[in-house]
Amino acid sequence: MKLKKLRKKIQQLEERLREGSQNLAKLKQKLQAAEAAKAMKAARKSASKPSPSTGAKKPSSAKKAKKKLNLSPEGRARLAAAMKARWAAKRAAEASAKSTSSDGQHAAPGPTPQPPESRPDGG
Repeated sequence: MKLKKLRKKIQQLEERLREGSQNLAKLKQKLQAAEAAKAMKAARKSASKPSPSTGAKKPSSAKKAKKKLNLSPEGRARLAAAMKARWAAKRAAEASAKSTSSDGQHAAPGPTPQPPESRPDGG
């Protein structure tokens, strides 16, 4: 191999190594920034929750937090309309049930008690 060719190859390799180290440094910075952001988010999240040492005790039947729906405005409007219709139907059903029970002769104040069901496991 000629000297000129060797020098050129060495120069190209050095240039590639220099670029590689710059890319590596850039990626390391991105990783560090992402880890810092994640730590900040975790710290913010833990700070917003009440700690058990403050005297706030969790109820034994704690419900899961509701997941926020990722809806478009149109989807949200459709859901709102459906829920309003559902609630209106429920209110109408309750109102009609009250009017028929007040018209009836011996209307019971609550649901009729049912005998306890026997379990197949003997309990």
